[in-house]
Amino acid sequence: MSSGVIKKQILLGVMSIVLITMCAISISWGQVQVPIADTITILLKNMGITDTLQGVEQAEEAVIWHIRTPRVFIGVLTGAALGVSGAVMQGIFSNPLADPGIIGVSGGASLGAVLAVALGLSAQSLYYMPLFALGGALLAVGIILLLAMRKGEIPVMVLLLAGVTVSMFMGALTSGILTFMNENSIREFLFWTVGGLDNRRWEHVHLAAGPVIFGVIILCCMARHINVIVLGEEEARSVGVPVAKLRMGLLFLVTLTTATAVCVSGSIGFVGLIVPHIMRLLLGPDHRTLIPASGIAGALFLICCDLIGRMILPGSEIRVGIITSLVGAPYFLYLLHRMQKGALH
Repeated sequence: MSSGVIKKQILLGVMSIVLITMCAISISWGQVQVPIADTITILLKNMGITDTLQGVEQAEEAVIWHIRTPRVFIGVLTGAALGVSGAVMQGIFSNPLADPGIIGVSGGASLGAVLAVALGLSAQSLYYMPLFALGGALLAVGIILLLAMRKGEIPVMVLLLAGVTVSMFMGALTSGILTFMNENSIREFLFWTVGGLDNRRWEHVHLAAGPVIFGVIILCCMARHINVIVLGEEEARSVGVPVAKLRMGLLFLVTLTTATAVCVSGSIGFVGLIVPHIMRLLLGPDHRTLIPASGIAGALFLICCDLIGRMILPGSEIRVGIITSLVGAPYFLYLLHRMQKGALH
């Protein structure tokens, strides 16, 4: 085993340890401070490992297990989903600025969410809004792929144009529905669109865990095939790789993974853009390492942003979607500047 591979494995191990540590800190810290030792006791008891809560108050258990732990789980699932999906998108389109948003996931999810609110279904059950958002995202991506498909191929530029067009159309439908909604319903929808991990429950974790974990595992297993696609379509075909079918399958998995994450967390931007790009600079272009690293880093990034949003203003909270945009937008501009300099020189 080469020293480069060993270094990459060590980095992945260190990132995993840091992620676990930050999850423990995020569960423990907040407006109600709970000591780390008590936090671990509560987690072990509720996971069935121990059967005692000696010295721990019932209110602390409720805060840790029913409020903060589901929040952190959703943060890990969403961050991993967006990070992995971004790495795959950038790989199959050979574009460092590609992210899951270009295939219409956010626009479709927003339309589905606003329909659930407008029909009054979101008030009946917490499942309706995420399920409608998931359905809207899958519908949007399906339309975009149908529009972009040309003789079994998916030209990147056509996909981008179709994605922009469909997203704008669904945005117009969303805005039109909003004009007929009352103020409370509009506030509920806008609160969802900002993107956040607050008020997440175990029901949201159960809804998202299966599809996200399935999608992330399969995408990690497809890393070798993505490496072949990156070399070029002709090279991929020469070794027997069905590029069009593989790209369609990867897009479906990215859609399923991203849409499921978005439906329970709202629209959270820039994670799928900046995290894979940074991991590529640190670890290189090999997707066998890049994809799992992007998943771990995406989860870590989102947990850290959420913790910052909770702690930066005592007595109040800044939603995680705002924090990721404040961090991601300048980095996106930096990427554009670098690309322009590269084009000029």
